[in-house]
Amino acid sequence: MTSAAAPGNRPAPPPESGSTGGPEPGPESVSPPVARRPAPGSDGAPWRGWAAVCAVSLGIFCLITSELLPVGLLTPVGAALGVSDGTAGLMVTAPGLVAGFCAPLVTVGAGRLDRRVVLCVLTALMVAANLAAALAPNFAVVLAARLLVGVSVGGFWAIAGGLAVRLVPERHVGRATALVFGGVPTASVLGVPAGTLLGELGGWRTAFAAVAGLGLVTLTALLVLLPPLPATRHITFPELPALLRENRAVRAGVIVTFLVVTGQFAAYTFVRPILQEVSGVDARYISTLLLGYGVAGVVGNFLAGPRDAYRTLLVVSSVLTVVLASIALLPGPAVGTVLLLAWGLAYGGVSVSVQGWMIKAAPEAPEAASSLMVAMFNFAIATGALCGGLAVDGFSEPAAPLGGAVLMLAAATTVWVTAIRRTPDRSDGQGRIGHRA
Repeated sequence: MTSAAAPGNRPAPPPESGSTGGPEPGPESVSPPVARRPAPGSDGAPWRGWAAVCAVSLGIFCLITSELLPVGLLTPVGAALGVSDGTAGLMVTAPGLVAGFCAPLVTVGAGRLDRRVVLCVLTALMVAANLAAALAPNFAVVLAARLLVGVSVGGFWAIAGGLAVRLVPERHVGRATALVFGGVPTASVLGVPAGTLLGELGGWRTAFAAVAGLGLVTLTALLVLLPPLPATRHITFPELPALLRENRAVRAGVIVTFLVVTGQFAAYTFVRPILQEVSGVDARYISTLLLGYGVAGVVGNFLAGPRDAYRTLLVVSSVLTVVLASIALLPGPAVGTVLLLAWGLAYGGVSVSVQGWMIKAAPEAPEAASSLMVAMFNFAIATGALCGGLAVDGFSEPAAPLGGAVLMLAAATTVWVTAIRRTPDRSDGQGRIGHRA
């Protein structure tokens, strides 16, 4: 979900969403155009470019899995290290907050460095951080390791999405970009359940060690498959606030991202205690249910991909409003199971939809717009986990999904007011949100 900007003199094509219309362009080009470097797959061996794309997608999957891994391990980590579920939620809050800061910082600061080197260094940092967490003697060490994970996630995510245009021939850039971004929802909906299962089978330390092992595989793939990727352009800090000021659609997309992701992680960070305490699900079945959530989320991602980003986000936020309120109030393992699967199906469409929104909002400046969204996405993860922890510790487990439902309702309202209602029903399908403030 990070930047999909082309380093060449044309905007990167949006993911193959099939969505109709979009906001007017934002400000003029955010940085001088440069020539597009030949793709590795353009020399008669297209598999090389696609192999590199797969390595980058694996990197995003690994990094986002690492960021969200504690979601399914809060209870065992808290019990082992003597902290509450709310305090254990800082394992999600801390890296999310750091990643939010690092997304624009790394995009600007590493603008002149070879992208292959930057991605490999960030992946190696993630490996070291997870090994430190697996061996940590107390919660303070775990939390420090999670801060390093945040640096890795924010930097990798902010850079990786813009590389597809440099790895495959121009006619395949759309599909390659979608594959790179596919690592985000796949990690969100499958990485956490898999980590939870490993944690139950071998202990939470095993889960952290396993992600470190996956990181080593990822690092090897990046070293072997990625070609040298010298810097061709970079964003400057003043261009980011300028885009927010001048492009109304970008502002709306950032707000919707914050509301949806904050609402999601206020509830999902504490999904395990919610299922146990509210729905009455036996602890032995939590990992299986979260795997079901993951499968439903992958289905939701594919269902949302070819649809209009605005209307998809309206449906998703509306459905999640009902689901989160219901799972907080309705007891019973069967009801909890159905609601959890509906939750996964709906949230699975979020990542691809917010990315599509931002590219449509600023086709002339997709890299800058996406970096703003990446930063807000990660800030929202941290905010959601923190607010959910305060709700759980201050009130009870149901308070977390109820708060999430309120934020989802606010997101649905924002989408309706800023996108759906403002989009004329034109026969050419090119209704637009005005971009000027």
